Amino acid sequence: MSRPNRPSLSTALVLALLAHGLAFGLSGCASFNNPFSSSPEQPPPPPPVVPTLPPAFPPQDIVGRWGFATYHKDEDRARTEAAAANQCKQPYIITLGQSGGVMMHLADQPTPAELRLKGAPGNKTFIGPEGDPPGSQLDREVITFDGRVLIMRWIDMEVQGRYGIMVYVRCPAEGAKPARTRAKPKPKVAPKPAQPPIQQTPPAR
Repeated sequence: MSRPNRPSLSTALVLALLAHGLAFGLSGCASFNNPFSSSPEQPPPPPPVVPTLPPAFPPQDIVGRWGFATYHKDEDRARTEAAAANQCKQPYIITLGQSGGVMMHLADQPTPAELRLKGAPGNKTFIGPEGDPPGSQLDREVITFDGRVLIMRWIDMEVQGRYGIMVYVRCPAEGAKPARTRAKPKPKVAPKPAQPPIQQTPPAR
């Protein structure tokens, strides 16, 4: 009696393993993006570039000698302004650059570089390297400037955490003597009226 041809046990085991491997490979490929697919996933769009506008003030306005100090807490601002004013014996000097910028130090740099004043929407002004849009990581934002006091903060939060918020107080012109406080004049005392001479009564005879 003839028996039908049946695959041996080893052949059946090999076929089962191949089928299992093929199924696993197909499931793994489904988890990857197909580069030839008609609808690949698109990367997120880059953030919009902030347009550069004219700054709120020209660079000439911050040229000069400044007392300098920093603070980290808002409640220390007034005290820091007073401390900066006392640093005019060793002032921080800002000069004009050769191409219309200002010479100032970047974070962690020992020598000054020419930086640009860059305006931005919302009447904001930043100071930083030329070519970078306003608000870049190397920039400083002007918080307030009234001609005498200039307050700025670093955009890079790590740098701001180390250096704090910067306060510049304008120093008097070099060689100028501080104004002396005039003493208040003493009030004039009205002279006392002169008393008439005492007339002596002649003795009675």
